[in-house]
Amino acid sequence: MTMFEKIYTPLILTAALLGIAFSQVSSVKHIAGQAILPLLMVMLTLTFFQVPLREVKQAFTRTTFTQATLVINFLWSPLLAWGLASVFLSDHPSLYIGFIMLMITPCTDWYLVFTGIAKGDVALSTAILPVNLLLQLLLLPVFLLLFAGTGGIVQPAFLIESVLMVLFLPFLIAILFRFLLKNTPRMMKNLQSGAGPLPVVFLCLAIAAMFASEGRVLLENLSVLWIIFVPITLFFFINFFIGRWAGNFMNFPESWRTSLTMTTLARNSPVALAVAMTAFPDRPLVALALITGPLLELPVLAAVSQILLYISRHNR
Repeated sequence: MTMFEKIYTPLILTAALLGIAFSQVSSVKHIAGQAILPLLMVMLTLTFFQVPLREVKQAFTRTTFTQATLVINFLWSPLLAWGLASVFLSDHPSLYIGFIMLMITPCTDWYLVFTGIAKGDVALSTAILPVNLLLQLLLLPVFLLLFAGTGGIVQPAFLIESVLMVLFLPFLIAILFRFLLKNTPRMMKNLQSGAGPLPVVFLCLAIAAMFASEGRVLLENLSVLWIIFVPITLFFFINFFIGRWAGNFMNFPESWRTSLTMTTLARNSPVALAVAMTAFPDRPLVALALITGPLLELPVLAAVSQILLYISRHNR
């Protein structure tokens, strides 16, 4: 685990607090608002550049694991998120949207760290990573329109435009970089390794810019934050047992069960946040919900990794 991965949660919190502090300076607000989109696009380009897309075909050599992962991540989890949002957040449409966006986007980066800590099959988890990424790029607007588009808050054309600009453009740029470097594998490996912590840096800068731009509005609504902690906690609690049950039902080895649990728990807040900041610029509470998610998620993943490590040792 790198230094940035160890301090990911406090970095996000610090970025948010710095942004709130700068939001009190009126001259900063406009500059910060213009900086959000470029920072997020750089962050996502760097993230996509590091994703091992060539390992997609390897995921389908382990068909049972891939099928279980895709069913939980792209069928069960969206339905669970919609159900929890309907019960707990129906009176708070911005938090409703933010919660759904967070929970329908499986993680494509840091869950590998916690999988390794818990002695899961990291190679298997890495192979499923690009599949999760590609499917969430395609399905994010579909799920969002399906579960949150009926209230008139989500504008389909604007949402699709935001996804194309914020997600697919960085994705295509990352693919172009890979193509240009395909004949220099050593240079590509060095660049991917050297760029490791940069997505976290740019994400924190984007969060600081977002809070600097909308800090005053967010401060006026901090009292509603506790509402979203309940469905987030329930999502992780329920999906932990769903992942374990599915692994047992499929008779997976313990390392596969650990990988399945981690990939179905961890969420991809940077991708969801990038879309939220562009698709819902006039609804800062959507982004606030997405920032709240990792503040709870990362401690949960750290705790779950220790629980799974204990289970693995106990079952030997």
